[in-house]
Amino acid sequence: MLADELRKIIKGDAEADDTTLEKYSRDFSIFKVVPEVVVFPRDTEDVKALVKFASAARKRGRKISLTGRAAGTDMTGGPLTESVVVDFTRHMNRIKEIGKDYVVVEPGVYYRDLEPELARRGLMYPAYPASKDYCAIGGMVMNNAGGEKTLLYGKTEQYVAQIKMVLADGEEHVIKPMSRGALEECAGKRDFECAAWRKLRRMLERRANAIAAARPDTSKNSSGYSLWNVWDGNTFDPVKLFVGSQGTLGLMTEVKLRLVPKPAHTQLVVLFLRDIERIGDLVNEILKVKPESIESYDDKTLGVVLRYLPSFIWSMKGDFLKLAWSFLPEVGMMLRGGVPKMILLVSLTADTEQELHARTIKLVHMVRREFRLPVRAVRDKAEEEKYWTIRRQSFALLHGHIKDRDTAPFIDDIAVQPRHLPEFLPKLNAILERYKDKLIYTIAGHPGDGNFHIIPLMDLKNPKVRALIPAISDEVYALVLRYRGSITAEHNDGIIRTPYVKEMYGREVYALFEEVKHTFDPQGVFNPGKKVRGTLKYALEHIRSNRE
Repeated sequence: MLADELRKIIKGDAEADDTTLEKYSRDFSIFKVVPEVVVFPRDTEDVKALVKFASAARKRGRKISLTGRAAGTDMTGGPLTESVVVDFTRHMNRIKEIGKDYVVVEPGVYYRDLEPELARRGLMYPAYPASKDYCAIGGMVMNNAGGEKTLLYGKTEQYVAQIKMVLADGEEHVIKPMSRGALEECAGKRDFECAAWRKLRRMLERRANAIAAARPDTSKNSSGYSLWNVWDGNTFDPVKLFVGSQGTLGLMTEVKLRLVPKPAHTQLVVLFLRDIERIGDLVNEILKVKPESIESYDDKTLGVVLRYLPSFIWSMKGDFLKLAWSFLPEVGMMLRGGVPKMILLVSLTADTEQELHARTIKLVHMVRREFRLPVRAVRDKAEEEKYWTIRRQSFALLHGHIKDRDTAPFIDDIAVQPRHLPEFLPKLNAILERYKDKLIYTIAGHPGDGNFHIIPLMDLKNPKVRALIPAISDEVYALVLRYRGSITAEHNDGIIRTPYVKEMYGREVYALFEEVKHTFDPQGVFNPGKKVRGTLKYALEHIRSNRE
């Protein structure tokens, strides 16, 4: 058995029992792909041994590959494979160093364990996703994650100072920005890393115009390889290539992340929208007050919360009676038939309380005067956490409580420039409404970035319903690309969107992606079928049955 072979070359664990394989055959996507074995490397030497073993095996014709996995919260099928899963959370989960503005961690560190360590030092890693209670650093970096603070602070790609990767030569490499001089010096060397940099630089310079033209016109993008961020003629920054590469170019063993000070003062303002017809105009006006974030969830998500209120309150781990009392306004709205169509959470920050108060008043008055909407500045931290928990756990709520249908994230991460929202959103809703007899859909996300997470609820046992997935994807992605948007702002390509990468970027740039993959992974060891060479046929064949 492959597991027996792997146990001989690593100090960590290799498991192939039915329970383990079943667990690792799924993530938070619609797919099920059963691996042959799951390994838990103990250290970098184990990772190097795995890569050397897999490379040698593929040269002999064995179809062995390595797919890195952290917390498994990916919604695209990114960490799923029929070969070897490499899980970093069991052993490679250390916080190695925390400095005044940086932290060094292994990929298996859960964000929920890192966050309080930083908070005690007055620091924050701002590019965390909504799944921050479940996700781990490896997945955040490899997906180029973003979240509620991205509007002000930016995505993961802006906070990765350097990465340690085991590349196809089976050695660990420190990937970090290089000056022109350092790049020229490397050009004279013949090792694997420098050879890759030479090929990459040549490609970027020869195809600069095509690469620039293919770049999506959005503030957030996790699709393809970020070739446009690597070489500006003075600084060569391959970190930008590896962030968001979804483990297709190597296995990450360590990352150094930049940190920022926690804001001195914050204020949450909650807006209740009766409809979403003017959400585009509203978001563009809110952006003028420079909020830290603009988050949203819809009436269907709120309905699930209220329907399963006791279990939701328990999940918040606070004073049960106090939390239950805080939901009385929402319960009252539901009983009166007045549940808002969408709720916006606008977070403001400032250095002083006076400045924060002035900005809050300005926002509240603008919303009431120009849009005639109910709006309130939340004063109680517990109530504030209530709203944030609903937003952050909107997907988990649906996934855990809707029993007759399954959460089906496949158009779950689209983005366009916010200025396009007044025109874009009605067209998007028109597409989805045509399928309303076959699915229920919820909308949450980051309106300030023009980024929406659309999660349909579908009966995946029904072949006719499953057939809607490519049909709806085709229509929605065609609409997104008309506005030069992104088919995935922060969740990445995985199994579900790799078949659409060529459509998003065109044949020429897609061919460059294939060249990048071959340059860094000539034997096809790392997470095959993601980013390039993934097919819609494979995706459709691996959709799991409802609640499987």
